[in-house]
Amino acid sequence: MDERRVIVVGSGCAGLTAALYLARAGLEPLVIEGDCPGGQLTQTSTVENYPGFPEGIGGYELVERMRRQAERFGAEFAGDRVEALAVHDGHKTLRGKEKSYRCRALVLATGSAPIPLAVPGEREYGAGGGVSFCATCDGPFYRGKVVAVVGGGDSAAEEALFLAQICEKVYLIHRRDRLRASKIMADRVLSCKKIEPLWNRTVTAVDGDGERMCAVELQNLETQEIHRLPCAALFVSVGHRPNSAFAAEVLERDSHGYLSGSGIDPVESSVAGIFLAGDCADPLYRQAVVAAGTGARAAIAAERWLLAN
Repeated sequence: MDERRVIVVGSGCAGLTAALYLARAGLEPLVIEGDCPGGQLTQTSTVENYPGFPEGIGGYELVERMRRQAERFGAEFAGDRVEALAVHDGHKTLRGKEKSYRCRALVLATGSAPIPLAVPGEREYGAGGGVSFCATCDGPFYRGKVVAVVGGGDSAAEEALFLAQICEKVYLIHRRDRLRASKIMADRVLSCKKIEPLWNRTVTAVDGDGERMCAVELQNLETQEIHRLPCAALFVSVGHRPNSAFAAEVLERDSHGYLSGSGIDPVESSVAGIFLAGDCADPLYRQAVVAAGTGARAAIAAERWLLAN
């Protein structure tokens, strides 16, 4: 069993920032990378809203820089995936796919994954090809263009309203005849002249030229008719799944599976010595800079906890 003072689970912005802070504090953290080293940001072609990069930077390059910075101060990395968490006498035991690990302090930065539509063309035109899961991240690339959002909750409403500020037109595609969003958000969407709801429709395919998408194929659920909707981008907002199942028997989670803070400090979990960072505990913002900030907070909290215990 690999035993450390502190382990970080997750290698996206939150996990790598936590690793950097812990390494600089001389705690020699081990980072367990998970199935997707670098997290969702590695799937983003260009990041324009992370401070310090006025010309933008590739998502993969940004994550690689963070990793090298953490390694410089002594962070180590394990290419493994955590499958279970247990706590006994203050020690945290992680069962990985390859081997087991034990530590006193633990930072969980396992992120979340957007729920895909699972239709033809969605994967092909992701990562800069027009299909996106984050309007705040990618919307500015489609300034002045016609775009579509699929979803009916508050997140989809927020995406549509954000895009309406910068795009020529926004189609909001929803499988029902009314939004699931809160009344105030629904009213804002329906009163926005740039947003056109398309009710009782589902996306059945994403079409393009092999490099970029140019349309979505829609099915009318009332008539079963299929029609093509030209648009420059499709923003999928049908929900996220936090990567937290491995901790379900140990930590408190909300009704959607997000790890819950103690109430005193959001980065402190319901178990002493376990700290939370990034999207696995954040159903609201899901931004790289926010994740990095919580990674720093979780690391500082973990360092202080180790000193006190």
